Amino acid sequence: MIRYLTAGESHGKALVGILEGIPAGASLDADYLNCQLRRRQQGYGRGGRMKIETDTVEILSGVRFGRTLGSPIALMIRNNDWQNWMERMSIDGDGPGVEKITIPRPGHADFAGSLKYGFEDLRNVIERSSARETAMRVAVCTIARKILADCGIFIGSHVLAIGKAEIKDRSQIDQLLAKSMKKGKTDSYSISEVADRSSVRILNSTVEAKAISFIKKAKKDGDTLGGVFEVIVSGLPAGLGSYVQWDRRLTALLAQALMSIQAIKGVEIGDGFGNAHAYGSEVHDEFFIKSGSIGRKTNRAGGMEGGMTNGEPLIIRAAMKPISTLAHPLNSVDLAAGKPVHARYERSDVCAVPAASIVGEAVAAIPIANALLEKYGGDSLKELQGRLHPSM
Repeated sequence: MIRYLTAGESHGKALVGILEGIPAGASLDADYLNCQLRRRQQGYGRGGRMKIETDTVEILSGVRFGRTLGSPIALMIRNNDWQNWMERMSIDGDGPGVEKITIPRPGHADFAGSLKYGFEDLRNVIERSSARETAMRVAVCTIARKILADCGIFIGSHVLAIGKAEIKDRSQIDQLLAKSMKKGKTDSYSISEVADRSSVRILNSTVEAKAISFIKKAKKDGDTLGGVFEVIVSGLPAGLGSYVQWDRRLTALLAQALMSIQAIKGVEIGDGFGNAHAYGSEVHDEFFIKSGSIGRKTNRAGGMEGGMTNGEPLIIRAAMKPISTLAHPLNSVDLAAGKPVHARYERSDVCAVPAASIVGEAVAAIPIANALLEKYGGDSLKELQGRLHPSM
């Protein structure tokens, strides 16, 4: 099965990732990964770090002549900002004269992390808990995404809400889905293409303008904004995942993957939270037969029933809280002095929901690829494709 690890600090020398379990024979080059890294860096409301970093990945192992070998794939992304942090983030020495950070930010990992690991300097928590780590996650998970694409499974996303700017009428989104299906395109991919044309990845121009206005205000006020994004996966066969054990339910694995993204506080499959306030007769997707085929008129379940894919597009939504670093800080405590103070300010984004939607696309690929391999197997891409599509 596919598994991965990332390493590296936000202002360290580099981010490193290792990915194991990718079938042999898949075409792969750095440009494919860098395309997704560029998408992650976009979005109105990003901070100054994006002006410093131009994320590009170096493939260190597991690929030969543009094809995966079936062996572990190692990746590296160098941090350009390391040049400005060499003394503060030195691997050697004991850091004489380097300021210790002792004031935690409400809502951040600073305080809990210092208690867990016994750190007197919160910098040790800040560096690894930073969402900078998601650059490497996007890189490694995009390799699994490539395997899915080679099997006709595509992942896309768009932003539903930023602050109080929210798409409440989904008709435009549903029309885009239907239009792309008629043209024979992959629905999730088409939606993502359109979303990428917006600086906030919102498909409604009126809501887009409101979101940009709210972000401008938050920046002026020294505040931050969160929001909600939606990941759509199309081309999935029915029966991925399982209902027989709790840890094999694909719904649970997807929720874990999305919740692992920094600042994500809620995940739903389909109309999960909305369905909780309705009658069963208003919720479940009825079957019908047309031209001898079984179909559905709705997809409120979001393509998942009993922890398994049901053949409909997979819909996952994630809620991102406002970033906890505020230019006009909230109240905090100096842990060293034991005195009330304002929280410390670290360079940060005002809103990172558009970027988080790209990370969401990436991390969803791993549990889906694992479920695909679990059901169909194959040590090479050709073998997997032959089992998934025997007529090919």
